[in-house]
Order: sequence, then C-alpha cells, then structure tokens
Amino acid sequence: MALAAPLAIYVLAALTEIAGCFAFWAWLRLGRSAWWLAPGLVSLALFAWLLTRVETDFAGRAYAAYGGVYVAASLGWLWLTEGQLPSRWDLLGAGLCVLGCAVILAGPRG
Repeated sequence: MALAAPLAIYVLAALTEIAGCFAFWAWLRLGRSAWWLAPGLVSLALFAWLLTRVETDFAGRAYAAYGGVYVAASLGWLWLTEGQLPSRWDLLGAGLCVLGCAVILAGPRG
C-alpha cells in the first residue's frame, strides 16, 4: 500500500479534528461565543468522514495509524496557532508516533 494517499487523508483529518476540538476549547476555556461550536461541529463531522476514506479492512487499524499523525499535527497546531515552540522531546515523541503510523500502514498482512 502506498503511504502518500492515507497520510494525506490523515493530515486533513488531523487538521479538521484539531480545529473542531479547538472550537470547543475556545468556547469553554477562552470565553468565546457559543457560535464557535457551529463550525466546530462541522469540522468534527468532516474529520469522521475523512477517516472513512482510508482504505483498510478494519476501522481500528485506520484509527491506530491516524493517532501518530494526530500527535504530530497537534504539535504543529501548538506552534503555528498557539505560538508555543515544541520541545525536542515533543518532536522526538511525534517522530516515533509517525514512524509507528508508517509501520501500521505499510506492514505486511497475512
């Protein structure tokens, strides 16, 4: 299985999940208007739809592989949106997670 297509889907899924969750964070933790929830819900629905686009026989495998990309994307969000530079330990951890994602996606199946 080529890794490029599922990784692209996972990156989009991560961005939509993080944006959707951040909308709830903004409402509850940053005191933003409840109107932030509307795009947040749309974003979370798009996230769920995107995960169904990954070609795999089992949902659990798709979700497990996605986890690595989510960790890396979350650190990107931390840096680009919240202005907090990830530490070297953050980056090492994310790299290990992405490596795990690649192993799950590309590993041979019996």
